[in-house]
Order: sequence, then structure tokens, then C-alpha cells
Amino acid sequence: MKNILVFLLLFALIIGCNSSKSGFKNTDNQTNGSVNDTVKIANDELEYEVIIIDPGFNSWLLSTARPRGYYSESYLENRNYLFITEWNNRVNQPMRYNPNLYEMRIDYDPSIHYGYEVNYLIYNYMIYFQQRNNQRLTGFVPRP
Repeated sequence: MKNILVFLLLFALIIGCNSSKSGFKNTDNQTNGSVNDTVKIANDELEYEVIIIDPGFNSWLLSTARPRGYYSESYLENRNYLFITEWNNRVNQPMRYNPNLYEMRIDYDPSIHYGYEVNYLIYNYMIYFQQRNNQRLTGFVPRP
């Protein structure tokens, strides 16, 4: 399965692996009283998945983000292209931008149709990341 996006940020801890057999899967597991804030969206038909491991993102997504269907898919694709282009520029400039924030490139090809759910999740992570870390990836004010 091709991974288009894997975020492993500071304070993230992976205890185990689970793979999705089909469709979309959203996981929010509790282990030993602590929350493993992992969101995984997988679509075996398209062979792409998004895995976001970042404490606080899942609760932010459920409490703050606009509901699915609020934005059109083309809006999400256009914003994701802008966000990810700037993200990758910052990954390539570790002396200028904090390499602890921008750890790895995101392989996002705008010519591939990833589907609404993948674009929705990427868009919301980019908004969450900017708000939490006081970053601006574009000239737009990041709002959910």
C-alpha cells in the first residue's frame, strides 16, 4: 500500500500496528489509561492511506474541524496542494525552518484522485498543525 502521508511528530509513541483490511478506518485507542491519538484513513481500492500520529489531533478533529461535506473536494485539493508545496519547501530548508516541525516530505500528487476522505483529513491536519505550532504555510489564516 502506498503511503502518501505519515506524520510522526515529537511526543508520538507507536505501541503497535494495525492494518486496515478494507474501506476507511478511524482509530482512537486507549492503552493502559493513555490515549494513542492515531487517525488512519485507508482505502485499499485506491492503494493510498493517511496515518496521522499526533497527540491531540483526533480530539481537535472531532471538536473543532468543520464537518465532512462542508468544503468541496476541489477546495480541499487546492488548499492541500498549497499547504503541502510549502511544507515540502520547509523540509528542504532545515537551517531556516525547525527540522523538528518539518521532519519528512509529503508525497502528494495533485494529478491523483485520492478521494474526499483523504483530502479532508490532510486539510484538517494542516490547519491543526498551523494553529498548534503558530505557523503559516500560506497567506491564508488557518481556520477549521
